[in-house]
Amino acid sequence: MIYKPNFFVITGGPGVGKTTLLEQLQQRGYRCVPEVAREIIREQITRNGDALPWGNIPAYTRLMLTRSVDSYRENIPEEGILFFDRGIPDTLAYTHLTRQTIFPELQQASARYLYNSQVFILPPWAEIYHTDTERKQTYQEAVDTYNIMYSTYESLGYTLTIVPKATPEERADFVLQQIQLK
Repeated sequence: MIYKPNFFVITGGPGVGKTTLLEQLQQRGYRCVPEVAREIIREQITRNGDALPWGNIPAYTRLMLTRSVDSYRENIPEEGILFFDRGIPDTLAYTHLTRQTIFPELQQASARYLYNSQVFILPPWAEIYHTDTERKQTYQEAVDTYNIMYSTYESLGYTLTIVPKATPEERADFVLQQIQLK
């Protein structure tokens, strides 16, 4: 088991402002690790691959796990605060959401690579939600994703802190206050 208390996860359903919040934290000098899912989608579309959330879902899930673990492991030497746009448990939540069988490597990775016990989750927000070429979920699917993310992290022993709906600056202030860095 590897526990990195300086690794903070920012999660939630799609289209809730995670990336915008992370950009705000980055502008303030904090290191942020981008989401692997969008990277995989871009690569698969470019290569005409099928490991996509609307294609070969099991292959997409396994790629998400591999990339999430790689991202975690690459950053193990980091001593400072690091914010992750989603964590390994997001892949577990996605597996639940898509009603796939939980494979052993996923359970093992979720138990082996641990983040700070405080996880920041952004709630669904209809007013800012939109789809794009990589985000095709309906708003209801975004709500369902949030609920599964919440219950998955909670079942793994993480403490979830709901980030209030506010401006990106206010959200960044909130996160930093919660971890007492402001």
